[in-house]
Order: sequence, then structure tokens, then C-alpha cells
Amino acid sequence: MTVSPRMKKWILIYWLLLVPPGLVLTYNVSPPPADLNAIDVLGFMGLSAIVASMPMVINGVTIFLIQWVSIAIFLRYGLFIELVTIQMSVLVLLVKLRIPREGMFRLPLNSAMFFLVSFLSGMFYYFLGGTVVPDFKEGMGPIWLGLAYAVIYYILNQLIVMLHQMLVYRTKVSFFGKDFIWETVSSVITLPLGFVLYMLHLDLGIMALLFIGGPFASVSLILKMYDSTQHVNEYLQKAAEIGHQLAERVNVNEVTDLFLQKLSEMLHIDYAYVLEIQENDDIHLARRVENGVVMPTNHMGIKKHQGISGTVWGTGKPVLFTSRKKWGNIVSANIPGDAESILGIPMMKNGKIVGVVVLASRRKRAYEKSQLMIVDILCSHYAIAVENARHYEQAKEESERCSLTKLHNYRYFEKVLYKEFGMLEKNVRDRLALIILDIDHFKAVNDTYGHQSGNEVLKELASRIQNIVGDSGTVARYGGEEFVILLPEVTSREAYNLAELIRESIANWPFILAQHLEGNSHNLSIKITASFGIATAPDDAEDPLALIRHADRALYVGAKRAGRNRVAAYVK
Repeated sequence: MTVSPRMKKWILIYWLLLVPPGLVLTYNVSPPPADLNAIDVLGFMGLSAIVASMPMVINGVTIFLIQWVSIAIFLRYGLFIELVTIQMSVLVLLVKLRIPREGMFRLPLNSAMFFLVSFLSGMFYYFLGGTVVPDFKEGMGPIWLGLAYAVIYYILNQLIVMLHQMLVYRTKVSFFGKDFIWETVSSVITLPLGFVLYMLHLDLGIMALLFIGGPFASVSLILKMYDSTQHVNEYLQKAAEIGHQLAERVNVNEVTDLFLQKLSEMLHIDYAYVLEIQENDDIHLARRVENGVVMPTNHMGIKKHQGISGTVWGTGKPVLFTSRKKWGNIVSANIPGDAESILGIPMMKNGKIVGVVVLASRRKRAYEKSQLMIVDILCSHYAIAVENARHYEQAKEESERCSLTKLHNYRYFEKVLYKEFGMLEKNVRDRLALIILDIDHFKAVNDTYGHQSGNEVLKELASRIQNIVGDSGTVARYGGEEFVILLPEVTSREAYNLAELIRESIANWPFILAQHLEGNSHNLSIKITASFGIATAPDDAEDPLALIRHADRALYVGAKRAGRNRVAAYVK
């Protein structure tokens, strides 16, 4: 939920007009008692700070259990001391929650909300006839007034928080939502503690804070540790799930994209860098993401023990920095200037460092040690998944390429051909052209100079065709000395011109043979020619096999029989 800069200014003005004047007014209307014991007040404030520093997370809802302490303070010292204590507690809570710079508006916002709750509920209590330091031994009257104060405090807290969320965040909030249920349960449980603390303090003084506050703080600490353990367990479960998902990917880029996507869902990441260590002990930037945008992977010039990634690479140990002050002395020119928190994790495989992952956030204290452990586990999953994907891509590449010419083979060509025809049928493509070429008298080359020389001709011819066609079409070795060129969105005339260009590059430039049978070490220069056949779809053919058949007919009838070394288009 984002808040506009204009709204943030209004929040600050709202706080300035409400809280400072309100505190002055309260001091005049309800001043502290004359017999105020400063040590006791500081003790109450210390207890409030401890409670505020340990908010509880119950079922995903953060609970601020300060009401029971504020009730005791209000009954014992009046509204002004309670207001000051609550303001201090709000500050402690927001510091504990690690509010980022862009969220600092929450400090005046929460301060104003809690001020309103305390002020209005306190005024209601005084309006009903309540007093400071009520004597609960006099009868039920003071007790009922104290309960009324607690109830109105709780109701106002719910209403004012909901109203501020609607006005500031522009979101619809249900009064009886999940937050309401857990707030109610926790308030009902802790409310008696406030009255017990008040009455015990009247008899025992500051020792009451130890008897009541000590056990509460201990239980809060235990629950917080339990909650942290639950978070770690959840992270471990997510890491296992992500590891399975990474293993299912067979494309290196898909593995990297999924890896960074899942990390971004778990952590606050503004900048992410995935670096891979090459066999020559050089480091390569495989992926660079800044503010959610994939950036060019330019050379970063990283060396061992230099910069953050170089330090991780050199030591083989992860690093965690909570703010720029912690890593500012490390020369790292590649990290953006507004980064604060940083995680650097080595990618390990078989006990060897194969890469480094660096994550950065503009927030201070954005990452925790438990998160570093989880990312470390995910990096191991990622390293294995990338290696498996590379093996798959290599095997797939080898199965779809001619080992001699390095062009695509017939299997790949056939798959692309059927895919292109499918696009024609769906009107995604308008036309498709096919060129088939065959080397003239290639058998004579093999018989005269040897099959190794024939292979040299095939490799050089494949290189010339690929250089001319480039990315405009698919070039494949059709079989033997035949080659095919599939050209999407190309007319018959355009295909003819391209074929002529290729034919001239073959006929006009000799081929150099180094592996010939002449019995000397000198290279031989020979000339060869090729014949071409062209067919297009949907003009000449309505299915893939017909397109091949018609282009083949144009090759042998229109070009070979007509004298070779020429281009012929299919004629119906």
C-alpha cells in the first residue's frame, strides 16, 4: 500500500496540530499527581518500552499488547503520564519493526492515532466521574468506571485505526476482520493484568513491576522465539518447494528467472546479481536485475577478495550487512549508491564455488540471519538446477544439429516447418517460403579429392548460407549435399532474390581444400555450383509435405534439368 507524498505532508501537519498542543492541554487539564515518584514512573515507562519492543505475531497479525500497561499507568498517574508513555511506546515499536525511510510517515500517523485513543477514552473516564488513583475497596463504582475506561479505550482504538486506514491507505477495512478477533482475544486475556498491576503497585511500589512485568516479558520472549522458529520452518518448507520447481525447469534462463522471482517473493530485494565463475577462474555476470527490471549483463571486472562479490568468492563464506555503514569500507563500485542491506551468498557444488548471488535492498536491516541460511540452501538448489538445465540444453542442441556443418538437422527443420504451418492456419503468418538447394556434381568432388575434402566443402557452404540468411530464416542440412532454408513472411520474388545471392556466393568464390588426395601439402582451390528450388505457402502448397515436394520438383525439373547452377520457382 503506497501513500502519496502529498498525503505524507498532511499527516505531518495533522500530527503537529494534534499531538503537541494536545499534550500541553492535557497537562493543564489533568496534571500529574503532586506526590509523583519519578523512579516509579521511569519503571512503568521501562516496562512499556519492553512490551512495545516485543510485539506478538499471531496468525499473521501483529498484536501491540500495551493496553494493560497503559491502564495501570492511567489509573495510577492520570492522563498526561499515560499519553507520554504511549507516545514513547509507539516510537519503540516502530523502531523495532524496522520501518524503512519511505515508511517514516507511520511515526506521526501512529503517534496521532494512539494520542486520540488515549485522550478521548481518558476524557470519557473523567466525564463519568472517574478519578486518579481510584480506591477499588470503596465498592463496585470505581471498578465499573475502570472497566468502562478499558472498554471504550478498546473500541476507540479499533474505530480510529480503521478510520485512519481508510483515509490514508484508501482501503476498505472490515471491522470484524481477522485483526479484530485476535485483538479482542489478546485484550481480554491481558486486561486483568492492568488492574492487578495497578492495585499491586499501590501496596508494593516498584516491586509490582517485577512481579507482573517480569513474567509477562518472559512469556512474550518465549512466544517471540517460538514465532521465529515457525518462520524458519516456513522458510525451509518454501525452500524445499522452490528446489523442486527449479529442478523441473530445463532452460537455464527459466531457472534463473524462477530463482530470482521466488527470492523476491520471500525477501525485499531492490537489486539482484547472479555471477558465475568460469573454468579460467574468471567471473561472469549471468543476470542483473535492478528495481524489477532485467539490465544488460556487462562485464563487471570483479576479482577475488575485491568488493562484496569478490570477498564472497575469495572466502567462500556468505556475508550479511544490515546497513551501508557496515560495508561502506569495502570497495564495491557495482552496488548502487542507495543500497543499504546486502546479502552475499556463494553458490557451492561438490564443495567448489561455482558462483555468487548478491541481493541488496534500499532498506536498512532488511535481511536476517535466518534468511541468509534459507538463501544459502536455495543457492545450492539453483546451482544444481542450472547445471542440469545446461546438460539438457546441450543434449537437445546436439540432437537438433548436424555435427559436421553445425546447422540444424532435418528433425529440427521438420518441427519448425509444422509449427510455421500451424501459424499460417491461425492467420498469425501470411506466407512462408522454402528454398531447397543441392550441390551440382558433388559425387565428383568426393571421388576426385576424397570424402574429407567433400566435408570441407559442406562446412564452408553451410557457413556461407548461414551468413547470408542470418536471423531471417531457418537453415538446415536436409541430407547429403542438400540444404533447406525456411523463410517466414517472405514472398516468392524475395526468396528468389535471396537464392540468387547464395548461388552467386557459391559459384563466384572458390572453395579451399586442405584435406585433399593430391599428395602434397598445398591447399587446392576448386569451384562448385548449386541448383535451387523454391515453393511458397499458401500459394503453392496447403500442407508441409506439399511445400517440400513442390520445392523439390522445382529444384530437379526447373533447375537441374535446365542445366544446373540456377534458381527455379515452382510452377503449377
